[in-house]
Amino acid sequence: MPEDDKLSFSAKDAALELSDEKLRPRTLDSFIGQSEIKEQMRLFLDAAKKRKKPADHVLLSGPPGLGKTTLAFIVSEEMQVPLRITSGPAVQHPGDLASILSSLEEGEVLFIDEIHRLPKVAEEMLYIAMEDFRVDVMVGKGPGATSIPLSLPHFTVIGATTREGMLPSPLRTRFGLSLRLDYYRPEDLKELVRRSAEILSIPITDDACMELALRSRGTPRIANRLLKRVGDWVTVENAKKAGKEDVKKALDIYQVDPSGLDRLDVALLSALENQFGGGPVGLKNLAAVLGESSETIESVSEPYLIREGFMVRTRKGRVITQKGRDHLGSDRRDLFSS
Repeated sequence: MPEDDKLSFSAKDAALELSDEKLRPRTLDSFIGQSEIKEQMRLFLDAAKKRKKPADHVLLSGPPGLGKTTLAFIVSEEMQVPLRITSGPAVQHPGDLASILSSLEEGEVLFIDEIHRLPKVAEEMLYIAMEDFRVDVMVGKGPGATSIPLSLPHFTVIGATTREGMLPSPLRTRFGLSLRLDYYRPEDLKELVRRSAEILSIPITDDACMELALRSRGTPRIANRLLKRVGDWVTVENAKKAGKEDVKKALDIYQVDPSGLDRLDVALLSALENQFGGGPVGLKNLAAVLGESSETIESVSEPYLIREGFMVRTRKGRVITQKGRDHLGSDRRDLFSS
C-alpha cells in the first residue's frame, strides 16, 4: 500500500475495509436513534445546502460504537461530496497532515477519528487550516528554512473523539457544531436490530430483537455484532426464525448475560468482591489480577459497569456496589469459570 494510503482513504476504499458497511445507514432518515442530534444535524445540513457552501466543521463525541463514523458518512452523502478518512494515531508528523490537507477537493469532508490523539504540532497546523484554509509548508532545513503558505479549498472537518476533555480549547473552538452521542434506548436498539436483521437476511422475532437490544449495552455496534452471532445459531440449528429463547441460548454460549455483561465484566466484579473485599482498589492492581491492560479495563468495561451502577470509582479506587454484589450472587451461569 502506498504511504499516502496509510494516512487516509476515500469513502469507496472504506467500504471495502469496514465489515459492517452493509449495515451503515447513508441518510439521516435511515439513521435510528439520537433524535435530538438528528434534528440538529438536519437543520445544520439544510442550511449549508441552501447557502450552497460547504458545511461548517463538526465535532462528534461520545463512547465508542454509537455512530460517529456513520454520521460522517451521512454528512458526505447529504452534501454530495467526497469523504476522506484518517485518524489521530495515523498522523505522526505535520507533513502527514499537510499531505492530506493539500490533496482535498472543494467541499470535501475530512473525517478524523480519535482526533484527541493528534500530535500537538499537527493540531496547530489543523487550527490554521480549519479557520484560514491554508497550510504553511516548510521548504529547506536549518536557518535557511522558509515557510510558504499554501491556500486550501474550503472543506469540512468532522472530528470524532471518545475523550472530548483531552481536546485543547483552541481546537474545540474551531468547530461550528459540537454534538455528543449518548447510549441508545432499548426501543431504538430493537428497531436497529430489526433493520440489520432484514439486511443480513436473519429471520428473527420482535421478542428476540428486544432481548438482543437489552443485552447490547446501549451500543449499536455491539447490537450488530451479537445479531451476527445469533445468525450463526440460526444457521447451525436450522431454525426457521430466531426467537427469544434462541437469543438466550446463543448469547449464553458467547458469555453475554441478560444485563449485557461479558466475561471480562463479571471477572472484574468478582475480583473486586473476592480478591479485594469490595474495594477500594487501584486500577493497576485490578489489571494485574485480571491479566488485562489498564486501558482495556478503563475504556471497555468500566464505563458500562459504572453507568449501570455495578461499581463506582472513588478517589481511593474502584468499589463494587450492592447491585454488583447482587449480580454476582444471582442464580445464573458463572461467566468467568473455565
